[in-house]
This record gives sequence, C-alpha cells and structure tokens, in this order.
Amino acid sequence: MDAVQGAPTIDFAKMDGLVPGIVQDAKSGEMLMLGFLNEVSYQKTLESGFVTFWSRTRQKLWMKGETSGNRLRVISAATDCDNDALLFTVEVEGDGLVCHEGTVSCFTKPITVTTSK
Repeated sequence: MDAVQGAPTIDFAKMDGLVPGIVQDAKSGEMLMLGFLNEVSYQKTLESGFVTFWSRTRQKLWMKGETSGNRLRVISAATDCDNDALLFTVEVEGDGLVCHEGTVSCFTKPITVTTSK
C-alpha cells in the first residue's frame, strides 16, 4: 500500500496484519477505546478523516459510530517509535458515548493492583 507523502510506514507484519489503534479525546485527553486496524482500515481512516477499524470478530471493516452517530473525527494521528501502534486524537460526534455499553470511555472497569514496598 502506498504511504501518505511524508508519513511513516506502519508495520502491519508484526501482528499478522493488524496494529492497535488507541483513541484519545482531543479536548479532555481521556483514553476512549482501543481497536485494531489493518492496511485497508488505516487507509480508509486517512482518506475519510474518521477512525475505521478492522473487526476481528466480524472479520470486516467498521467505522466507529456509523450506526450510533458517535463517529470519531481525527484531529491528529501518530505512530509509536516502532511504527506498530497508532494513536488517534479525536473529536467525538453525536452524544459522545463511545463505548457500546453507553459510556464515554470503554475503560470503566477498575483493576486493583497490589504493589510491594
């Protein structure tokens, strides 16, 4: 797949054609969700300006919010130092509830971590 002029080449080979895509609210900085992208969904994201993922369970492309109206409009995008993970800062359209469980963020289930001193 052709790279966007001046953009780094994303390494889709490490995870069998997928890279994790972290979605962060551009205004609040809150982490909203994590999804996976393949080369086609990455290209669609770049072309449309809305985050498009690859659904591992349904084995098809899906634009987050295409049915709910809570689309993720990309404000900025970056990759990590290994070019194998993506970070999208977004503006959420609609009512702002990104999670399918009706919450703003998918990260709502606390885990207790015991640390040794």
